[in-house]
Amino acid sequence: MVLRHSAASRAKRIDGVLVYLGIGRYNSLLLRLVSASDRRWNQVSPMINHPENTAAKGKVYSTAQSALGGIADGASVLIAGFAGLGAPQSLLRGLAATGVSELTLICQGAWLPQAGTFGIDDLVAAGQVKKMISPMPFHPESGGAVKELWELGKLELEVVPQGILAERMRAGGAGIGGVFLPTGAGTRFAEGRELRIFDGKEHVLEFALNADFALLRAKEADTLGNLVYEGTGRNWNPTMAMAAAVTVAEVDQVKDPGGINPELVITQAIFIDRLVLAA
Repeated sequence: MVLRHSAASRAKRIDGVLVYLGIGRYNSLLLRLVSASDRRWNQVSPMINHPENTAAKGKVYSTAQSALGGIADGASVLIAGFAGLGAPQSLLRGLAATGVSELTLICQGAWLPQAGTFGIDDLVAAGQVKKMISPMPFHPESGGAVKELWELGKLELEVVPQGILAERMRAGGAGIGGVFLPTGAGTRFAEGRELRIFDGKEHVLEFALNADFALLRAKEADTLGNLVYEGTGRNWNPTMAMAAAVTVAEVDQVKDPGGINPELVITQAIFIDRLVLAA
C-alpha cells in the first residue's frame, strides 16, 4: 500500500474497515475510516450489485467482463480517455459483452473511429446508451453513430464545458454537493441555474456528479490498486477514480506491492476496486 502522508504512516484492517493513521508535516493526525463495501459516501446505487471478489491476487480480475460484474441496466459510467487516446478498450468491449442497456456515459466524447479499436461510438451503435454527458459528444468531422442517433431522437446529449465537467466530478469525489463557478455565467449554460455574486462576479451553481462505475486506463498498478499513468492518462483518470461507487482500472502491468515507484503513483489504492490487464 502506498501511503502518501508520511514515512510513519501505517494501515491496518479491522473488521472490514480500513483505518489510516499518519502524522503529517504539521503533526496533525489523519484518520480516515473507509467502509469495505462503499468507501466514499456510504450509499449503494440500485444500479450496482457488489459481487465478492474471488480473484486469487488482490483486486485483479481475470477478464474485463468479470471485472464489470454487478453492472445493471440504467447504470451511469465514467469512461476515461482524451481525444481518442487512453480509452480502456478492453473494459469497453467487456461492457458491450455484458449486454446492459440504458446506460448514461460521462466521458470526453466519441472520437474518430480507427480500425481494430473499440470505443464509445461502438457502444452507442449497439443501442446500449441512453444518454451521454460530454464536452464534445462527437467529432465535428465525423459524427458517427452518436450524431446519427441523436438526430433521430434515440440518444440524449448533455453538453457540459470541459472545465465544468471536471469540477463537477471533483466535487462528487470530494463529497461536496456542488460548486459555484464563473464559467458559463451570462451564457445559455446558466439558464435555469442558481446564480450568486462573489467578488463582484456572477457565479453559476453546478451540482456534483457521481457515477455507478468508472472505467480507467493506466500504465501500471500493484495488486493493491495504486496506479501509475502515462501521457494523457493524467487528464480524466485521477478525477474519475474518486467520483464512482465502483472504480475499475485496465492496466498494462500489475506488480506486487513495492514493485512500482511510490513517487509516480497518482491514484492511490483506496480509490480502486478492481483491476484487469489490457488485452
